[in-house]
Amino acid sequence: VQLQASGGGLVQAGGSLRLSCAASGRTLSSYAMSWFRQAPGKEREFVAAINRSGVSTYYADSVKGRFTISKDKAVNTGYLQMNSLKPEDTAVYYCAARSNPYTPRPVDYDYWGQGTLVTVSS
Repeated sequence: VQLQASGGGLVQAGGSLRLSCAASGRTLSSYAMSWFRQAPGKEREFVAAINRSGVSTYYADSVKGRFTISKDKAVNTGYLQMNSLKPEDTAVYYCAARSNPYTPRPVDYDYWGQGTLVTVSS
């Protein structure tokens, strides 16, 4: 499966963005999908995940209650709705997929999108 992330941009603190992860080659229903982010000088960190069926979701504590992950099977695309954004959310965001159950470890993922930059100004 090939993944293409989009939707990043510059937003003020308190604002919202929706990231998209368009899949091609295979259906996203075959994969658990996650979002990770990497800020300058920091390691890539887990943000959110959704299982293959789309029934179960998982979030990092830092984004719980503000971010929502979803999948739309009709358009084979995953999303990350980000609300109440904070300057500390500034990072390059990556979508990733794996055919086995989700894990929060980047090393476990086989497929990656190219990343999209989110900048939150204070």
